[in-house]
Amino acid sequence: MAYQESRTGDARLDALAAAIDRHFQCTPYELVYVCGELTLITPAEGWHERAQTLRDHPDFRFEQLIDVCGVDYSAFGYSEWETEAASSTGFGRGADHSGSLATDDPRRFASVYHLLSVAHNRRLRVRVHLDGVEPIVDSVVDLWSVANWFERESFDLFGILYRGHPDLRRILTDYGFVGHPFRKDFPVSGHVEMRYDPELRRVVYEPVSIEPRVLVARVIRSDSRFGNDAQDSVHA
Repeated sequence: MAYQESRTGDARLDALAAAIDRHFQCTPYELVYVCGELTLITPAEGWHERAQTLRDHPDFRFEQLIDVCGVDYSAFGYSEWETEAASSTGFGRGADHSGSLATDDPRRFASVYHLLSVAHNRRLRVRVHLDGVEPIVDSVVDLWSVANWFERESFDLFGILYRGHPDLRRILTDYGFVGHPFRKDFPVSGHVEMRYDPELRRVVYEPVSIEPRVLVARVIRSDSRFGNDAQDSVHA
């Protein structure tokens, strides 16, 4: 998908968009401009080759990788807590996952890359959507060595697999941790709990003993202190 006539007023981003059109015209992609930033949305297949082009070609020269992060887009744009009505049951996604999560969506996950070109003084965000059942994408550690720990963090928290990563293991959670805690279908209380056993003299894992419960107030009230009438009385 070609980039439409720019309304950004930024010549650097216009030149970047034109370069993407020239080099990636045989690849299905989308360019999005929001809040002064350009995002390239590209498929996972062939991502490593395009990443190398973004790093090495004189039209791009993105020599620095600022960040890699995972995203879970299931139930994106939906919030069960956005309401002004009272509830007899409360609101607790941690206790009930039913209805809103499309866990098998082929675009559920995304690996997002933030690139910086010092030579051209411009930035680019690249979003690679991944399958919801088995999210796999090529590692870019051989292109930007800093991606090593970034990709490990994305794997640890979202379960995204980076093909070709030299040491893809957990980096934030414990080695015995079950699941990936930033996935939206991960229970708030987790799958197992950890404690130190003085008799065994080691840490042990056990099933979660906490009952799922709602921790959000059942009634949402408007605070009159922040209403228009209150503000008028203050300034009167």
